[in-house]
Amino acid sequence: MEFIKLVEIMEKLRSENGCPWDKVQTRHTLIPFIIEEAYEVIESLHNQDPEGIKEELGDLLFQIIFHAQIAKELGEFDIFDVIKTIGEKMIYRHPHVFAELKCDTPEQVLAQWNDRKMEEGKFTDSILNGIPVTLPALLKALKVQKRVSRVGFDWESSIDVLTKLQEEIGELKEAMISRNIHEIEGEIGDIMFTVVNISRHLKVNPEEALSQTTNRFSERFRYIEQKAKENGRDLKDMSLIEMDNLWEEAKISLKG
Repeated sequence: MEFIKLVEIMEKLRSENGCPWDKVQTRHTLIPFIIEEAYEVIESLHNQDPEGIKEELGDLLFQIIFHAQIAKELGEFDIFDVIKTIGEKMIYRHPHVFAELKCDTPEQVLAQWNDRKMEEGKFTDSILNGIPVTLPALLKALKVQKRVSRVGFDWESSIDVLTKLQEEIGELKEAMISRNIHEIEGEIGDIMFTVVNISRHLKVNPEEALSQTTNRFSERFRYIEQKAKENGRDLKDMSLIEMDNLWEEAKISLKG
């Protein structure tokens, strides 16, 4: 079986006669790699590249096996315990599939999923339990907002949140006048948190929305760079008006 073979490869890499690099890795040193591999999976998914998706999923899987091997060496658990645990969890949290409970909509499924998590004691201290502090800020804000909305702590409509955004912008203007950097930072944070709230109400993923906008900006700016280069110009010597004209040209040219 290929999976068993991969586990054995990992064991060999970590063995006494294995790879010098793999042997000295720890849970801490591997953290950047598991994050990097996850993002590479996402990029391949965005590119709709089946071969890329296959390869990047393999790289991510290898990181999981790597961590499981370290745990095995510490006498904690192995990869098969990981598989067993997630299998049992999925069966328990899908009673509408593996038992008699009936759920007809995705919303009902999410409601019973959270009920099961409550039964497991996941939210004993707070409904915010389990949200990783290391999540990217936009995703963490979105997750916090989703959690508290389950108990009714939420705006009634997206228009209400939009009104709140206008209020927060006004407070930022006041902070800018005072030139208090801590107040300015706080108000900018409030604006961004409110924008995430608007996104959630409109069923838009703020991380995805910002990523797409940043990608569009990068593509258009590269267009400006290329046009400047073709004309033998240095961007530093161009006026903002000249660059803005190329920006508008890029918006039209890159639509096609």
